[in-house]
Amino acid sequence: MKTRTITAIVAILLFIPIIITGSWPMLILVYLLAYTALYEILKMNRIHILSIPGMLSMVALFIVMMPQESYVPRISGLQGDLIIVMALVMLSFTVISKNRFSFVDMGFCVLAVAYVGIGFMYFYETRDAGLIYILYGLLIVWVTDTGAYFAGRGFGSKKLWPQISPNKTIEGFIGGILSSLLLAVLFYTAGWIQSSPFPLFILFTIILSVFGQLGDLVESGLKRHFDVKDSGRLLPGHGGILDRFDSFIFVLPLMNILPLIN
Repeated sequence: MKTRTITAIVAILLFIPIIITGSWPMLILVYLLAYTALYEILKMNRIHILSIPGMLSMVALFIVMMPQESYVPRISGLQGDLIIVMALVMLSFTVISKNRFSFVDMGFCVLAVAYVGIGFMYFYETRDAGLIYILYGLLIVWVTDTGAYFAGRGFGSKKLWPQISPNKTIEGFIGGILSSLLLAVLFYTAGWIQSSPFPLFILFTIILSVFGQLGDLVESGLKRHFDVKDSGRLLPGHGGILDRFDSFIFVLPLMNILPLIN
């Protein structure tokens, strides 16, 4: 627990100033996190990041996460075409490798790039929309996790999904949602976010809290499928980047889809 706490404090001290600054420092940080997460997820399936499929995945990830025109005006318009070309190159490699890199492996790489790329892309997209929005997204996940932990520990008796995550309970799941609602009331009454009528804002927050917890379960299911305890060892006491950012991969894209951001 001590190691976990120290890691969390150090990470916050490094992470928060960059989020506040935004712009290029935020973009660089997000790319570093995304490439680390890609390394972790490919490693689960025994695909080395420096193999040809791994390097193709890295190029594809760069394309998927390409910023809006304010960053790279000459490239962003070609993004869709470049993604199609990368998919065709990956498919071609299944033939060149004589099926050592199979169609299934190619599908895994493509889905891994989409899973990691879209999720992390919305880190800087949300930050570009405004500091208050990325702060709300981060707090939704943190408050939900904290509420779920204490509710599960204090009242938990019914397992939520024991085949995927044996420690999570239905009571904890509900406690996480209720905790996020307190955060929603605080932000709305303080006037920090009022992009939707209050009832809709509450509904959207519930959706974000639910999907944040589902994001954690999805990554737990992925690790269970590949029989690994943690996605990596970069963060002592916490595991890897995917272990810490799995909920954000679900929450931040939804924040931009739902009418929460002006």
